[in-house]
Amino acid sequence: MVGVRRRFALEDSAQQIVGGFLLAGPFVVTEEVWVLARSMSVFQGLLTALIVFAVGYGALYKADDRDPDKEREVAGIPLRFISLITVSYLSVFILAVAFDAPGTFLSDVSGRVLFEGAGITLDLAVIAITLKATSVGAVFSVIGAATADSLF
Repeated sequence: MVGVRRRFALEDSAQQIVGGFLLAGPFVVTEEVWVLARSMSVFQGLLTALIVFAVGYGALYKADDRDPDKEREVAGIPLRFISLITVSYLSVFILAVAFDAPGTFLSDVSGRVLFEGAGITLDLAVIAITLKATSVGAVFSVIGAATADSLF
């Protein structure tokens, strides 16, 4: 049985959030990440997502003494891992939107407009590149989130 200190709790999510945002910031505002995302194929975007999942799982369960079989689960997936992946992607995406990174780095990109109104334009090409850039940033964010979760 997992000890009281090792059970996943709200404090663990808070630690993941701090670590995830800490390492996400520099990659959101780095032009090279957005240039890479522009040139990535869908396959490369999916491969990057696979890397995020693998690094996250390894950091939580292979580099630490946690047993995923003894943790609370949702649909057979450890809740701690779900939180880690969610934090890793959302921290990058939230910062990207808050800093207007897509508007800054992708101002010359245009594609099919899905929605336009209230000062917001949702362009399919910009969304696709933003998701790939988010995945690149999540590679680093997941390291910060998992490290913070493991250290405290």
